[in-house]
Amino acid sequence: MSAILVVDDDDQLRQSFTKLLREDGYTVAGAASGEACTDMLPSFHPDLVILDVCLPGMNGLETFRKIHAREPKLPVIIMTAYGTTETAIEATKMGAFDYILKPFDVPEMQKLIRLAIEAGRFMRSPVQMDHDASPETGQGETLVGRSGEMQAVFKAVGRVAATDTTVMIRGETGTGKELVARAIYQHSHRCDRPFVVINCVALPENLLESELFGYEKGAFTGATHRRIGKIEQAGGGTVFLDEIGDMPITLQTKILRLLQEKKIERLGGRQAIPVDVRIVAATNRDLEQSIDQGLFREDLYYRLKVVTIWLPPLRDRRGDISLLTDYFLKRCSMELGSDNPGITAKAVAQLAALPWNGNVREFSNTIKKILIFNRGGPIDKDAVIRATEVADAELHMKGDAFEQSARKWFQQILRANNEGNLYDRCLDRFSEVLIQETLQLAGGNRSLAAKMLGISRPTLHSKISRYHIRMETTVCARDQDAADEKSA
Repeated sequence: MSAILVVDDDDQLRQSFTKLLREDGYTVAGAASGEACTDMLPSFHPDLVILDVCLPGMNGLETFRKIHAREPKLPVIIMTAYGTTETAIEATKMGAFDYILKPFDVPEMQKLIRLAIEAGRFMRSPVQMDHDASPETGQGETLVGRSGEMQAVFKAVGRVAATDTTVMIRGETGTGKELVARAIYQHSHRCDRPFVVINCVALPENLLESELFGYEKGAFTGATHRRIGKIEQAGGGTVFLDEIGDMPITLQTKILRLLQEKKIERLGGRQAIPVDVRIVAATNRDLEQSIDQGLFREDLYYRLKVVTIWLPPLRDRRGDISLLTDYFLKRCSMELGSDNPGITAKAVAQLAALPWNGNVREFSNTIKKILIFNRGGPIDKDAVIRATEVADAELHMKGDAFEQSARKWFQQILRANNEGNLYDRCLDRFSEVLIQETLQLAGGNRSLAAKMLGISRPTLHSKISRYHIRMETTVCARDQDAADEKSA
């Protein structure tokens, strides 16, 4: 559960903020001044600070300097009124994660909070490169592999991390490209500066451009103030351009200029702004084919591939399956709050024989699924077969059959609800069914259901109350035996 420190001298705003964030599952504390904020940091250990610019005594900018000097990887969101936007921009250039104007839109702030906490996790959570590393230490994530292919990746990371060289990471979906990017950042001399992740397919072209480069006031309708882009925010740090093979070709020209001249221009601006960032990019695309098709600039391709790190697909390093099995059994057991049941040699052999088109990501999800359905005793070959058969069935359902079923289901809702606000009604109905089915799968265990859904337990509780869901908790035989022994 992430912890957030809200710093604002407005008591009502702090209380409202605290209530809202606690409903979202966060641990929240408040401070009315910059001095109180800095005093609380050593004991509260927040994952995010939300800081107002206008504070009594030590102002927001001075407070940010002290926070940043003490914990440079702690993300800080600046809150500001329209009259103090330039101060917030200055803090952003100094390393603040972002800023938001008062009064703010609640969903927008909630989204920004999630992004900031995730960015902080990326910066602080170490990526180990050690086949003997164990998730039980709680020290971040691990690139696991003893094969020659993975040892070559580890050596490449070690050699390139100490430089400022642009790096291209290539490999299929699910091979661990983001982990490699984080490992490069964490072993570099820029590790105390920001690590900014930009997914080049997550945003439409117009939003991606403003996200990357920012904009000036009046650059377009709704641009009521200057906005600093992510590349400027990462000053002195590292920018990870994920899925760069899908970046619109019009934006590729601006990235090329960044690499060549170390300068950018905000939307609506005419001034070239010098920036000091390292670029690490990743793609699962065949860039050579994209160049032939006119979808990717050849000059950008050569600028990016100063050093290329290729991540092998899991099917090409099957000798690592046993290590990966052991690692993910420990890690997923910890995440689910269950005991590690162990696994038979035949089950490991069955895992090694599978194609793993989704690579390590698919592998870890399969191990988690096996653990969820396991009811005692070591995991055997049949348990692996059952879990992978379910996965195959789910894969087939992604086709026409699923689409037809979904269309029919939503048509029924639309016919039954013709009073307007249909979008929210459909989303509510879908959420209700999803929560019911997840609770059913988890045997009524709300903690497990929350983990499966990827939401906090308080959020799950609020949705159960909202939808008036009733579910009996079932206890497996092993747990019931333990409870009987305890009572005896």
